[in-house]
Amino acid sequence: MTTTIGMHNNGNHSNQLLFQQEKPSLFADVIVPIYLPKILTWSIPAEWNNRVQQGSRVIVQVGKSKRYAGIIKRLHTDVPGLYETKPILEVLDEAPVVMPEQLRLWEWIAQYYCSTEGEVMMAALPAHLKLSSESVIQYNDGHTVSIQELSDKEYILTEALEIKQQLNLGEIQSLLDSNNVYPVVKKLVEKGIATVWESIQETYKEKTETYVLLAPVYRNEAALEKLINEWQKAPKQMDLLLSFLHYDRTEGQVTKAALLKKSGVTPSVLDGLVSKGVLLLEKRSVDRLPQVAKELNIDIQFSAAQQTALRQLKESMQQHAVTLLHGVTGSGKTQLYIQLMAEAIQRGEQCLYLLPEIALTSQIVRKLRQHLGGYVGIYHSKFNANERLELWNKVKSGEIQVVLGARSALFLPFSNLKLMVVDEEHDTSFKQNDPPPRYHARDAAIFYASVCNAKVLLGSATPSLESYHNCLQHKYGLVTLTERYGDLQLPDIEIIDLKQLPESRKQKVILSELMKERINQTLQQNKQVIVFQNRRGYAPYQLCGTCGWIPKCDQCDVSLTYHKSTQKLHCHYCGTTYPLAKTCGACGSQDFRQKNFGTEQLEELLDQTFEQAVVARMDTDSVRGKHSHENLIRQFEDQRIQILAGTQMVVKGLDFDHVGLVCIPDADGIMRFADFRAAERAFQLIEQVSGRAGRKGEKGKVVVQLFDTANPIIPFLQQHDFPAFYQYEVAQRQLFFYPPFSRLILLQCKHKEQTTSWMACDALGAWLRTKYDKYISGPAEPPINRIRNEYITELLLKLPRNAAFLEQAKADIKTAIVEMQHQDAFKRVRVSIDVDPQ
Repeated sequence: MTTTIGMHNNGNHSNQLLFQQEKPSLFADVIVPIYLPKILTWSIPAEWNNRVQQGSRVIVQVGKSKRYAGIIKRLHTDVPGLYETKPILEVLDEAPVVMPEQLRLWEWIAQYYCSTEGEVMMAALPAHLKLSSESVIQYNDGHTVSIQELSDKEYILTEALEIKQQLNLGEIQSLLDSNNVYPVVKKLVEKGIATVWESIQETYKEKTETYVLLAPVYRNEAALEKLINEWQKAPKQMDLLLSFLHYDRTEGQVTKAALLKKSGVTPSVLDGLVSKGVLLLEKRSVDRLPQVAKELNIDIQFSAAQQTALRQLKESMQQHAVTLLHGVTGSGKTQLYIQLMAEAIQRGEQCLYLLPEIALTSQIVRKLRQHLGGYVGIYHSKFNANERLELWNKVKSGEIQVVLGARSALFLPFSNLKLMVVDEEHDTSFKQNDPPPRYHARDAAIFYASVCNAKVLLGSATPSLESYHNCLQHKYGLVTLTERYGDLQLPDIEIIDLKQLPESRKQKVILSELMKERINQTLQQNKQVIVFQNRRGYAPYQLCGTCGWIPKCDQCDVSLTYHKSTQKLHCHYCGTTYPLAKTCGACGSQDFRQKNFGTEQLEELLDQTFEQAVVARMDTDSVRGKHSHENLIRQFEDQRIQILAGTQMVVKGLDFDHVGLVCIPDADGIMRFADFRAAERAFQLIEQVSGRAGRKGEKGKVVVQLFDTANPIIPFLQQHDFPAFYQYEVAQRQLFFYPPFSRLILLQCKHKEQTTSWMACDALGAWLRTKYDKYISGPAEPPINRIRNEYITELLLKLPRNAAFLEQAKADIKTAIVEMQHQDAFKRVRVSIDVDPQ
């Protein structure tokens, strides 16, 4: 379907006609996918009063000419008092595309995280539902301008328009090899050669497949038998016909592509049978999503501990809106989720299973499909826009009852959502950072569940301190699983003190001799090894051996990472790549040394050291394709890979039967962060990656290399004692008034000039200190104070956990930002508000 809304640039005649009609009696508050501080209202022409519905899309005009497909939030009869409403231009949907519960979620996210509902809409809707207008330049056949009156660029554009009749701005920019094409277009419009229209087009296209059918006259057995017996010429056509008949009877339906592939003939042979009236071709709309039989197969053998946990979960979920399942790694939490989702399916209910990253989905998909069959749909960013829209519609219709996805799956239009599972609930990937809205999917899910009257089940071996604190305060229910499935023991953690190495080796070692020995022992036992390093690339930075100069990004205040695969230096913040530095920018020396190591170098070293083993790497550089991650996981599962090196991708929830050893060669790099959550993050990462070892068979082992052996979290890790770690860490948080005892709001002022960024942040802080002086820290520079050529200065507010106080503070922050940006010096300063930063 294509919807085109056009308007000539020389006037608003169509709008004037609408306004000359009787005054509208119905109005719509419409959310449009742009930043607008408030929801605007449009009038509904009388002829559309019965077509408009809450949650459906309408075309509206914003400003002089720009048009968007917006979502109707509310229909009412209240005439806006501050401005004259424009009419909506078109109704796009016969039925709502967004449910009322979703609109309430959008409103809450916008309010709580200090964003706008337009920004939430941008994050929530699939691309094909977000339409905005594009300027189209159309040729005017009746113009009387001669060639001599045109400049070179005007002439080129006029010739192109005469041939194609209309062009969009992108085509014109390509044609003139320039981004600044507006002056040329303006001249052609003024001379009457062209007109400008704003066009909106639906971009979704149905997928079609050509099917081959037997002509009706030959569906009678006698007629078909006669045709075959009397066939004399074209033996290839007869072979194709027989192949079709066999395929049709065994498969039930035959596609053109499959038939040609099976028979090995050219399309012309098939065309011959079609022209003779023997076969017919028919185009049909087909589903992009894989079709799996809707069958439940719940044959899980629960351990005694799991049975107890399942009973406790059901009891807790009756008493609490939110329950935390705190189960050690390998305890079988996923099996409990599957059982609860299967029971929900049998009741006709929908479930949402959130995972922090798509990296986790490949193994879980197979488990869910094994037990829940075609009731499961997958939703994440690796699917294309067409696939995502089709799944959106299947969820809205209730055809899909279980959705597995990353945080964006929270925005799907569920019609009967009753269970939400947030697995690995502690993971920072649930928090959206940029662009806004900067929401946390776990917390948004808890609010959404209250709207849908659903239950939330949080799961983790290393819960966030906030969630565990809520359990101990009896706000959430708590169920614990303290033993691994199959009576397996948690792995032993062996600490290697790098301070004990000879002085000449201390700064150079990647794999100590003891770690190499442990890897060799594991390989000899036909077990697999995971080696975890939380840095990608080959070397995190290069250093001039003469003067210490380090190549940095031109746009960001960070050192460049050397990637051997591309033979370039990469900025991991803005994505810019640079050629390798061969001459020092400070002293001219050519003596460069690589410092520290990333997963590329680790993979290379493992490959050289353990020649008998197959080594692979799992990070965002090595698994870019749609199926590359799943393929790598399968190879490791099948033991075609013996050593897997990787970043956090290898940490989160993966389940491998034959991993006997996990190595962490640079634990110091995990612990050394200037952040109040550093100890919590380090404990979670190390405990999670440790949990990959010894999940089947013999007890696993974890080897950790570090200098800081006195770090207080080490004993907790060795004992796998999260409750004791919580008691230690929560005491530190309470002492310094950090979450879970306070709420944080981080304000960042960004500007291309460092002085302006600092002064704006100082002015913002001065305004806020009149009411919140004892709660504010800053202005201060963050550890990385320049990204994409913008300098960053921060204010941090640590506020009491009081809902009314927090809401007032947010309102005052917004007012302070407006006041600050009204000053001429700070008009171009961008301010971001991050509520509950991670």
